Amino acid sequence: MEMPCSIVWLRRDLRVEDNPALLSASRGGTVVPIFIWCPEEEGQFRPGRGSRWWLKESLIHLDSTLRNLGSPLIIRKATDSLCELLNIAKETGATKVFYNHLYDPISLLRDHRVKQGLTENGIVVKTFNGDLLYEPWEVMNKEGQAFTTFETFWQKCMSMPSEPESPTLPPRRLTPSLCNISSFSVEELGLEDESERSSNALFARSWSPGMASCGSSIRCILVWPIISYEANPKKTDSANTSLLSPYLHFGELSVRKVFYNVREKQALWTKEGNDGAVRSVNIFLRSIGFREYSRYLCFNFPFTHEVSLLANLKSFPWRPDEAYFKAWRQSRTGYPLVDAACVSFGPLDGYITGFAW
Repeated sequence: MEMPCSIVWLRRDLRVEDNPALLSASRGGTVVPIFIWCPEEEGQFRPGRGSRWWLKESLIHLDSTLRNLGSPLIIRKATDSLCELLNIAKETGATKVFYNHLYDPISLLRDHRVKQGLTENGIVVKTFNGDLLYEPWEVMNKEGQAFTTFETFWQKCMSMPSEPESPTLPPRRLTPSLCNISSFSVEELGLEDESERSSNALFARSWSPGMASCGSSIRCILVWPIISYEANPKKTDSANTSLLSPYLHFGELSVRKVFYNVREKQALWTKEGNDGAVRSVNIFLRSIGFREYSRYLCFNFPFTHEVSLLANLKSFPWRPDEAYFKAWRQSRTGYPLVDAACVSFGPLDGYITGFAW
């Protein structure tokens, strides 16, 4: 009897550890892990140069890891994710599609259309939480309404009746499809052109994309800077941040893994009576909370990427000045902190060293 085939649609969850969609798909039949490069669907949030460089490197690492598990990453380039998923399902005979949730307005609209289109074509769709401690619809006030301030939101998260789900191990083995499935190479996606290679090489001096680098990053923050986070969270003249943002953004690292590793360390420091370190962990966890809250707002108040949630800011004046924008891009604003950040991380890509991605 032919084994059932499932597609795992990977997006911003480029990892095998604590990946609920991948783990669930691996429990029955053959697995086809796919990544679809479809920048047109991102609209105004189309990835910038730094994001594309990181994505390229991350896909290379992910493909290598998946091959070791038994099923290589299938890469496609398309203008419509739904059409491409239907094409792959037809090629492979897949009857199920698994993927993890995204929460920004554009992804929410696309994913709704994708789920509807797949279901109409007889394909079972199963979705999971692979990006947050709690789903946005799980954290509500007594009236069942969404919170509109971070403090009330985070207090609720920290007093939920149950802890966030524990991170899971990667599948021990993936059974590959026997079909001959066409795939692009990472280079063929065009994530990096020749004019960008020399400047992109500078990223590699400070960053190492991919799942393999995440473990060492977590071990580093558990020693420094987290133990002194209470004293140094706002200092900008030294390495006082986690540097985990890009790993979390692309899903190379599970936020649940960060949460449980940090809480485990906090329990140890509590036992040792290190009150300062315990307080530092609480402040550090709030950084995770801000990341959670950004997704929470996107889901419950999808207009906030264009209009402020605060009534007094809805009419705040905006000046579309090309000269100012160019000065910002070239690190010539005259504000040292802003200009230094632009030089270090690239203004168009929003790369920061905290948890705001």
